[in-house]
Amino acid sequence: MCYKNFVVSAAMFLLAVITVSAQECGGKMKSYNFVEAQGGVQLTATDADMSKLITPTAAFSIGRFFTPVVGARLHVNAWQAKSGFDDIDKYYKWNYITPSADLMFNLTNLFSGSSQHLLNVMFLGGIGLNYAWNNDELKDMGVMTQRTPLAWKDNRLSHNIRAGLRLETDVTKPLGLSLEVDANNTDDRFNSKSNDADDWQFLAMVGVSYRFGRTAKKCCKTEPVPVPVVQEAKPVVVEEKPVVEEKPFVEAKPVVVEKKPEPKEVVKSEKLNEEIFYVICKSDPSASGVNQMQRVADFMKKYKDARVKVVGYADKGTGNPKINQMYAERRAKECKDTLVKKYGCDASRIDIDSKGDTVQPFSENDKNRCVIIDSQAQYKVYE
Repeated sequence: MCYKNFVVSAAMFLLAVITVSAQECGGKMKSYNFVEAQGGVQLTATDADMSKLITPTAAFSIGRFFTPVVGARLHVNAWQAKSGFDDIDKYYKWNYITPSADLMFNLTNLFSGSSQHLLNVMFLGGIGLNYAWNNDELKDMGVMTQRTPLAWKDNRLSHNIRAGLRLETDVTKPLGLSLEVDANNTDDRFNSKSNDADDWQFLAMVGVSYRFGRTAKKCCKTEPVPVPVVQEAKPVVVEEKPVVEEKPFVEAKPVVVEKKPEPKEVVKSEKLNEEIFYVICKSDPSASGVNQMQRVADFMKKYKDARVKVVGYADKGTGNPKINQMYAERRAKECKDTLVKKYGCDASRIDIDSKGDTVQPFSENDKNRCVIIDSQAQYKVYE
């Protein structure tokens, strides 16, 4: 097959998809970077006992999801491959490394209105190069000339075209687990044999990924500038005022002003109570929490002496007491950090506490993934 034209076409397609995804408009576009380490097994297909051709493999990748659906990665897979001759029961191994560029599609987010899922199904495809070396075991067998007349001796460089599926789930932000199965098309002589057809290498790997740099962008649309409407000036009509007859001067009588009682000082109080709810396995609050944090910040700025208490909770129906205590503490601390760093509040006036799942303020289980902020301020008025 003419894989050079395929490589050029795939690269142009990758560039076009990334450009369109980065410029899309119509609301928030969530994106994030990630690194991943993988390990598993590989099998290079040939006319031999497949159960004897399985060898270890490992991979490392770094990439970015530009939207909840489209992402790309730079992927390096390497270690060991194996082939052999079933009729004489001899097998040989060699080393390889395959750097490639892959395009990734999150099928779960593509067909779902939400971008929050416990399990994501992804399709991936990519192109790269396959470099193989250390073929000494085949050369030491003494059958290379008779059985593999076109086999490489020192090293071999060939194309690599990949397609695969992966399942990916969140363990806890920002870590994730994945299971990936790939099929790789390589040169005919990758396994040191020639059969007038490209060789195939199959990979099955599990991986651990770390996500960072999550952002949410908004498209700014230019609003049309209103054009002022010039109204035609109306003629001014001057009305003639009637002549007022002067009345004789009458001396005014003194006005007696009654004394009003002096105002009394009255102490009043104002209470603050805000409830911020969270999505499972996430430390950042829901969208409604932004307005509630603003109200807390306004309260603290209005009453300079008021202290605020931030208490984190976790739902008993999910996880265990130790993990729930950790999530509750994290939520309370991040609320305090947001008030200090984003809204400029005084950290010394904010007390935090964590109840874990030992206290359930709400009867509905999911509502107990929350932070409750309370305060009370006193002020004087005169009545």
